[in-house]
Amino acid sequence: MGLEESLKSKRFVVTSEVQPPIGTGIQDLVRNIEKIRGRIDALTVPELKIEGLVTDTLGTCRALKEQKFDPILQTTCREKSRVDIQEHLLKASESGIENILTFTEDYRITGDSLQEIMFFHVDSGKLFSVIENLREGHDISGREIPGKPKFCIGAGIEAGWGKKVPDLELKEMEALAGMGTHYFLTTPVFDLDAFSQFIKRVQPLRVPVIAEIILVRSAEMGLFLNKHVRPGMVPNHIIEKLAKAPDKEKASIEIIRDLVQGLKDLCQGVHFIPIGAEDRISKYLDALRL
Repeated sequence: MGLEESLKSKRFVVTSEVQPPIGTGIQDLVRNIEKIRGRIDALTVPELKIEGLVTDTLGTCRALKEQKFDPILQTTCREKSRVDIQEHLLKASESGIENILTFTEDYRITGDSLQEIMFFHVDSGKLFSVIENLREGHDISGREIPGKPKFCIGAGIEAGWGKKVPDLELKEMEALAGMGTHYFLTTPVFDLDAFSQFIKRVQPLRVPVIAEIILVRSAEMGLFLNKHVRPGMVPNHIIEKLAKAPDKEKASIEIIRDLVQGLKDLCQGVHFIPIGAEDRISKYLDALRL
């Protein structure tokens, strides 16, 4: 069952980000995620530039597809023309990739040591205009193309507003819903009460929401996120628990387990950000009995 079918069936879905390898080798990544085969609905591959090198996002998605995983191609319109976007999407479709994820003014966290903080800005109208043409069987210049590419489209949204979602944010989400977005992926969630208020505000849009979960594994990681990504992102009580815990991994798993259990009543899935710890995702899934 693909991601789109899972969302339509109202299942609680579980997805995860995986970092595309630098260079051509994908063996280590496949070895790490083999432990979660059949337990994760889909794997997101972000667009990255690490130390001046651009990772092969599309190639990694293609390799994951060949290994019988369901990849999600993360793409942006930053520095891309409509022609560039069209070429990217056509190559994805030709490779059998059916899932696309876009972001608006969001950050991505990648790298083994939290060294990479990426900022993206997506012109959603530009992207969806290209997708609409492809869905109708022609390119942006009106020429017919073989077949009609079909994509399950996710859009990143800001969930930290609680019930105070700005009108502009809601209008953007309404526009994305109207353009055919299949699901929203939130910014990282740590506060269940605030997230509950947010969900009440966006429920009328009738678009499935997947909550992003960063696998915070130490107090130092939590402090780093608060200092370099967003002040107050990781609550003090989580940082204190990790700092005092004799077994950091056990404490981290307990924190994520409690978060996910609370989210099951609020949204339709979770998306893990392992930050270079793809080999440990299975331990969190074990605790969640997923």
